[in-house]
Amino acid sequence: MPELRLADSSERDDLGAFVARAVRLDAAAVVRLRARAGGLLDAWVSTPFDVLATRTVHGTMTPTDTTVSGNELLAALAVAREELVDPGPPLDLMWRSALPPVTGWNVVDRLPVEVVAGLADRGLDVARKNVGPQGTPPASLLDQAVLTVSGQGMEIKVPLRCLFALSGMGFLGGSRRGGDDDDETLRVTATDSWLRIDARYGAVVRRRHALLPLLV
Repeated sequence: MPELRLADSSERDDLGAFVARAVRLDAAAVVRLRARAGGLLDAWVSTPFDVLATRTVHGTMTPTDTTVSGNELLAALAVAREELVDPGPPLDLMWRSALPPVTGWNVVDRLPVEVVAGLADRGLDVARKNVGPQGTPPASLLDQAVLTVSGQGMEIKVPLRCLFALSGMGFLGGSRRGGDDDDETLRVTATDSWLRIDARYGAVVRRRHALLPLLV
């Protein structure tokens, strides 16, 4: 059975908040846990917006890469009082998304949180008026580029679906309501194939280009 060890109660609470947001967006969410050097543990979830979300905490995982039920992990984190947590049985076959590389990222730009939060709010208003037959906004709306940033010789278009994921996962925080966080920024980084937006409470990641189908 998998074994999860977290450095302290604050790390457990951070991971619990991340998983709770993922489960709120998708009751059947699974969480991929990957240990890396330096005692760091990356938690990954796939959001309903076809955007990955991730949070890094201090901890270890055995095995070093496994997928578990979001609901079971959340329940275990809520009751665990020791550093050792039983995250539930592995569900590795339930994870169907490729993960981005760990290295090779270029910092492209930084964006004010309040600007991004405002764009996300306006996008949500439009989405509510354009719900499709499946109860979700059309892909054409989600794929609409709402921001274009440039730097390091790269020009990156940020689709609305990334802003929805940031908002849905609670990564934009409370800065839109004013206060000490008004000057907080989001960091936009990219590789040739991936886009990543880092906020205080986590990051969202998406492929910049659709994968070409394999020819048979």
